[in-house]
Amino acid sequence: MDLATVIGLIATLGMMGWAMFLSSNGNLMMFFDFVSIIIVFGGSFTALMMKFTFAQLAASGKAAGKAFMFKMESPEELIEKAVQLADSARKGGFLALEEAEIPNAFMQKGINMLVDGHDADVVRSTLEKDIDLTYERHGTYIGVFKQMGDLGPAMGMIGTLIGLVAMLANMSDPKAIGPAMAVALLTTLYGAMQANCLFMPLADKMTVRNEEEKTNNLLILDAIMGIQDGQNPKVIEGMLRNYLKASKREVKTDGE
Repeated sequence: MDLATVIGLIATLGMMGWAMFLSSNGNLMMFFDFVSIIIVFGGSFTALMMKFTFAQLAASGKAAGKAFMFKMESPEELIEKAVQLADSARKGGFLALEEAEIPNAFMQKGINMLVDGHDADVVRSTLEKDIDLTYERHGTYIGVFKQMGDLGPAMGMIGTLIGLVAMLANMSDPKAIGPAMAVALLTTLYGAMQANCLFMPLADKMTVRNEEEKTNNLLILDAIMGIQDGQNPKVIEGMLRNYLKASKREVKTDGE
C-alpha cells in the first residue's frame, strides 16, 4: 500500500470537511446541492464518455489502484535478481534459468525468450515494443484522470453561469435567488475540489508510477541483453547500477 497516497487523500478531504464544518457551524448540509452535483460530477463523467471508450474508462479505474495498492520492485532488488540469473546462466547456460523463480513478469518474459533461443535482435525488439506499448497504454489511463481534473472546473463554471442566469431571471422572487446563488457557488466549489483534491493528484501519482515502471523495465532490458551476451555478472551489476542514484552506484566487493 502506498501510504503517501492514502494519507494525502484522507488528510486533504479531512481538512476540507473540517473547514466546511467550522464555517457552517456544524451544518454541513448547506454545502450539499443535488443540482450542483449533477452538473459537475454527472456532466464531467458524461463528457468523459465522449472522449474515451468504455473499455478505456473501465481499465483506467483498475489502473488507478496502482496509486494506492501497487508495490513495485526497487531497482536494487531487480539488479540483485539479474546478477543471480547472470551467474546461473554463466555456469549452466540459458536452460539453467528455466526453473528460476522470477517475481517480475517482464523479467520472466525476457528470460523465457533466452531459454527459447531467440536471437538478440528479436529479444531486444520484442521487449522494447512491450515497454513502449505499456507506457503508452498507461498514459491513456492517466489521461482519463487528467481529463476529469480539467472537466471539473469547466463544469463548475457552466454551473455558475446556469445559477447566475436563474438568479437574474428571478430577481422579482427573493425566494428563488438563494437556491440559484447556491448552484452558482457550489458548482464552482465542487469543480475545484474534484480537480485539485482528487483527480489531478491521482493522475500525477499514476504518472510517477508509470515512469518508475518504465525505468525498471529498461533496467531489466539491459540485464537481459547482458545475460544473453554472456557478460560477467559483476560487469552487468556495474552497468545496471547506473540506474541508481549516484550515492548507491558503488559496487561492494565480497570483503566489504
